[in-house]
Amino acid sequence: MTDAPIADEAASFEVTESTVVYEGAVWDVRRDAIAYHDETMVREYIDHTGAVAVYAEDDEGRVLVIQQYRHPVRVRDWELPAGLLDVEGEDLQVAAARELAEEADLEADTWEPLVRYNTSSGGSNEFLQVYRARGVRATATAFEREAEEADIVKRWVPRAELVEAILDGRLHNSGLVVAVLAVDALERGRA
Repeated sequence: MTDAPIADEAASFEVTESTVVYEGAVWDVRRDAIAYHDETMVREYIDHTGAVAVYAEDDEGRVLVIQQYRHPVRVRDWELPAGLLDVEGEDLQVAAARELAEEADLEADTWEPLVRYNTSSGGSNEFLQVYRARGVRATATAFEREAEEADIVKRWVPRAELVEAILDGRLHNSGLVVAVLAVDALERGRA
């Protein structure tokens, strides 16, 4: 037993075979054979580019949420502006600023990393980096949206209302849940 602070531990086992079993439009499905102790273990997972999300708050402390259709869960969910890391070598904060502009026609003066987490450690290698953005204002021009982004609904919501909706089971988007509860814990710790 150790008194060290709890933290995930990096671990790596030899991958003896790795195959893309499905090449998708957005991400792939990969099958790896891993030499795990004295066995060969096979695991399939979504090979993801990674993503960023933006917890944007206005001068009144309200949080920007957007609603859009998410086909896998058949829901128009409320979530944070977010997007894939699909520009080679793009800085994460630059990607977050790009997504805020593309999905909400907003820009921000202040950016700080809020939380980084793995969205589904048993099924995907995706990590989502969430940034907290303040000093938010409209961009000079509106972005042309298409597909599920064409009918995005934007709404500014008090953080307390979001916390209540999360705890009541009315909001389910993981990025929104993690970010709102993280900021709520940070702010309560400062009170």
